[in-house]
Amino acid sequence: MNTRLLKWLGLATEPGVSFVDDPQFGMIPSSKAPQKWVSTTCGYCSVGCGMLVGVSDGAAIAVRGDPKHPVNHGRLCPKGQSEHLTLSAGGRLLAPVVDGVEVSWPTAIAEMVQRFTHLQSEYGPEAVAVISTGQLVTEEFYTLGKLVRLGLGAAHFDGNTTLCMASAVSGYKQSFGSDGPPGAYADLEAADFIMLIGANIADNHPLLTPRVMDNDRATVVVVDPRVTKTAMIADVHLAVRPRSDIALLNAMMKVIVEADLVDHDFVNAHTEGYSELVAHLDAVVLDDASVECGVSVEQICETAIALGRAKNAVIAWTMGVNHSTQGTETVTAINTLCAITGNIGKPGSAPMSITGQCNAMGTREAGFTASMPGYRAYDDPQARAELAELWNVDESRLPLERGRAYPDIIEGIIRGKIKALWIIATNPVVSYPNRELLEYALSKLDVLVVQDGFETPTTKLAHITLPAAIWGEKEGTFTNSERRVSRVRKVLAPPGMARSDFDIFLDVAQEMGVDKELFAGWLGPEDAFNEWRTVSATRLCDYSGITYERIDANGGVQWPCPADRDDLDAQGLGTERLYETGVFPTKSGRMKLHCVKTRQMSDRPNEYFPMLLNTGRTVEHWHTRTKTGRVDILEHLAPEAWLEMNPIDAAHLKLHPGDEVQVTSQRGSVDRIALRVTAIVRPGEVFLPFHYDERCANRLTLNEFDPISREPNYKQCAVRVERSVGRRATT
Repeated sequence: MNTRLLKWLGLATEPGVSFVDDPQFGMIPSSKAPQKWVSTTCGYCSVGCGMLVGVSDGAAIAVRGDPKHPVNHGRLCPKGQSEHLTLSAGGRLLAPVVDGVEVSWPTAIAEMVQRFTHLQSEYGPEAVAVISTGQLVTEEFYTLGKLVRLGLGAAHFDGNTTLCMASAVSGYKQSFGSDGPPGAYADLEAADFIMLIGANIADNHPLLTPRVMDNDRATVVVVDPRVTKTAMIADVHLAVRPRSDIALLNAMMKVIVEADLVDHDFVNAHTEGYSELVAHLDAVVLDDASVECGVSVEQICETAIALGRAKNAVIAWTMGVNHSTQGTETVTAINTLCAITGNIGKPGSAPMSITGQCNAMGTREAGFTASMPGYRAYDDPQARAELAELWNVDESRLPLERGRAYPDIIEGIIRGKIKALWIIATNPVVSYPNRELLEYALSKLDVLVVQDGFETPTTKLAHITLPAAIWGEKEGTFTNSERRVSRVRKVLAPPGMARSDFDIFLDVAQEMGVDKELFAGWLGPEDAFNEWRTVSATRLCDYSGITYERIDANGGVQWPCPADRDDLDAQGLGTERLYETGVFPTKSGRMKLHCVKTRQMSDRPNEYFPMLLNTGRTVEHWHTRTKTGRVDILEHLAPEAWLEMNPIDAAHLKLHPGDEVQVTSQRGSVDRIALRVTAIVRPGEVFLPFHYDERCANRLTLNEFDPISREPNYKQCAVRVERSVGRRATT
């Protein structure tokens, strides 16, 4: 044992110390070794990495990737490697607070329920709205949906998943007849061609990157305006202009049709609308598409032909596609491109939406927001009758429509229709577009309740705050981007008076007197999970064959997993991909091909705002830094926001690397941002990460939304950049 090395590492102690062979760290002093390792699933992005958290003397002291987990095989990204530190981070909410005064839980819940019911009795069910998150466990989403819709009777209920994945949901519904990602991560390894559109997985979903890099057979194409880390590992980078994805996809489809690389067998047997698509593509001019996209005709043709000739192809996307007023239409165009090349329902082939949050899939399936649980449509009489029977409630209690989506809830507050808002585990003051408008809306509320684990800019505005347990302090399940259901386990007890969201919801139900009707016999999250299994049975997202025991045995199970399928029971793994039979959940059983045209962005550069702003993420941080901003190692890696600008623009503006600049749009300004001069961005465009409250990108972004999905257009707005007042140029 090298004692000098141990001393340098801070692990050396007095002579005679005993050592243990720890599976993560090798030989270390026994006093530094975890007393136990708790198996769980990461609580950041949607990849769904398995991990082991080391616990000693009531503290989480280490974390490592679970080498047996099928998603990440022992690897973790920087956020995952430091996730245990969030459990000891400062800034936690430790007690319920009503109007600035700490109170007991019974007092806080009673006050919340009394204020909500008073407003509803005076103004009707529309008076109270709820905005949830993508970071609760599925058991909590299912519980909350029943509580909000049947107990509270709220007309408007949505989640912050509308800010990231709603366009993927809407696009899947329009193409396939239902939400639900068709493919699996294994398809990235089996594909001959991989195209990533607006998906910087190296920063945002890091543990998918090895699956792409390890596939030596595949041609990898990255479509992104910036030279991202993901673009750097690609065989081809198509540096398209912002909002030109549809032009590119139409041009590629035109090339594929004219080169007769269409999979006519699949198209004829399983789709509808092909003749209309061909007529639509006849009007596409490749030279025009080249100008609109900013890439050459040759690049478009070469990429399209490589896709058309590939035996198996995956086209994956994330926020670069979804964050647009045409996000839904872009998703349908991607689905259509996959369909005409036969890349649906077979290994190595899929249109793959890479979900944003750790359990955005769980709320999509069970959360009672965009659809009723089990992907049931609000206006489907058969689905309504079935759900009412399962819950033993009168069908009239089920809402007839979705209600307002997230941005329309904010509009409803401004118009005075919504008087109270319950925000759960999200921080809209930083994350919502056009921050000034959002803050104005929240100021108009009679009652704002915020339920979170940490103090945030949003909790500071609340009339009532409820301290919630965070990841690592509660039990349940997450569902990742490939529909894999994994366990989430309690590592430590929550601090102070903080409680799990599940327990908070049941307490609210009890205060309202609906606990015995809606949640009879429930003692813990597994009771909610088992009821959800029954409710999901026979639906596309069938969990009926998934149990905690089966998840434990396999490191996760992919839905659909019907209880009555013997083959799935034998494997224990569920269904790897959807639509293998070519039958879709539409009236005709066929997939719908869509014709999509590009619409110009409304907030285009002009004389006063000559540059185009793009926003996005960085690998070190998560959303609004509620957790990662309190982890020293991550904060030291990326302590402040920056603005990326091309050298040509910097020279024109007489700016230099390290200068502090002000960025201004028609909605507001962000000042004293450190400038990075780099060819990562093209001339005329700038990039700003959105994580930072102190330099909040959403003071600049516009409140413009996809008309179908209601997802915000975060990615493009016109700005001007100038040196911060009183700041000298660097030399």
